[in-house]
Amino acid sequence: MKIAIIGAGFTGLSAGLELLKEGHGVTIFEKDSLPGGLAMGFKNVKWQWSLEKDYHHWFTNDDKVLSLAKEINYPVIIKRPETAVYVNSKFYKLDSPLDVLKFPELNIFQRLRMGLALGLLKYNPFWKLLEKYKASEMLPKLMGEKPYKLLWEPLIIKKFGPYARDISLAWFWARITKRTPSLAYPEGGFLHFANALVHEIQKKGGKVEFNHEVKNISGQKDGLVKIDNLIFDKAIVTLPAFLFTKITPQLPADYKQKLSKLKGIAAVNLVLRLKKPFFPNSTYWLNICDLKLPVTAIVEHTNIVDKKYYNSEHLLYLGNYVPQDHPFMRMGKDKLLKVYDPLLIKINKDYKSQIIDFDHFSDFFAQPIIPANYSKIVPSMNTPLKNVYLANMQQVYPWDRGTNYAVEMGEKVADLILNR
Repeated sequence: MKIAIIGAGFTGLSAGLELLKEGHGVTIFEKDSLPGGLAMGFKNVKWQWSLEKDYHHWFTNDDKVLSLAKEINYPVIIKRPETAVYVNSKFYKLDSPLDVLKFPELNIFQRLRMGLALGLLKYNPFWKLLEKYKASEMLPKLMGEKPYKLLWEPLIIKKFGPYARDISLAWFWARITKRTPSLAYPEGGFLHFANALVHEIQKKGGKVEFNHEVKNISGQKDGLVKIDNLIFDKAIVTLPAFLFTKITPQLPADYKQKLSKLKGIAAVNLVLRLKKPFFPNSTYWLNICDLKLPVTAIVEHTNIVDKKYYNSEHLLYLGNYVPQDHPFMRMGKDKLLKVYDPLLIKINKDYKSQIIDFDHFSDFFAQPIIPANYSKIVPSMNTPLKNVYLANMQQVYPWDRGTNYAVEMGEKVADLILNR
């Protein structure tokens, strides 16, 4: 079969690789000049390794993507970084049960109750029982009002904005369940790993057409699929649902209406290149648990990946999830840094004198919204267009989006096509 894949993110790349292994012809169309999708990277001329435009890492239980790396003999580093929360203008390490029990902003009863609630969620295998509940309603009841208001409510609101009250408890369960103390990262960066997958695809006879934005997908009477002016036996679309509907005019109106119920939120990242470390300690990830502060997370990438790969620079992400119409989406990097500056000075009063350069990146659709009972609206990979399949991060459930589940999604849609 001749199979077209729209999108060279990790779903498209892993699907292509699976189909090529079974002897099928594969052409991947990518509108950008590089692979990787939301994990796409960039590389300064002085750096040995690339850096992601949006911060990325793997957990050590991300079996699908780690197995794929092993399959192509791609090296992966594993480290145990420090994560912390910023509460009442103070740093608190909070990445182990012991840290929870020592957390001074709560009394001992509140700490024990929160720890017990998190433990019960983490080791509960029956996520389906949780999806009908809203995290905003159930978490205060499970862990207590103060722990929820102090730590978790600000993070959920910062993550989902106007949709925060509707998020399913199953989504929160997935975030807690997947956490591992150690993290993994592909040597060279995610862009280098994506390029290695492209190389494997090309070695097996597949094609990857960069700078090719697909404008139209249509089904033919004989069951074939037309991609712009090219004919294929089958097609896999890895774009978000709203983009899929724009390039498939033959989709029925009721199906488009169903897809329109799937919402998402944007991401904005400011990346600072510094001469010295930003954090006063070795913190990798800092969650900002304060709704008055304009940042969701501060991530010092070079506290997990050695700065020697980046010309001894210290790399810092200032990350935010925002609605697509948020003012941050229209701000340039200088204006955005000015907004963040009061918080950054609180943590490191000298950071400005250490700036080498900085840049910002945004993604219009970076985080799917997962409301209660999401399983009832998740679309099938089969679509009303014969031999056209949809495989995107809005179908990753109950897990949250990420490259591990992109790889799993790619393998699943390949299995569907191959009737495995």
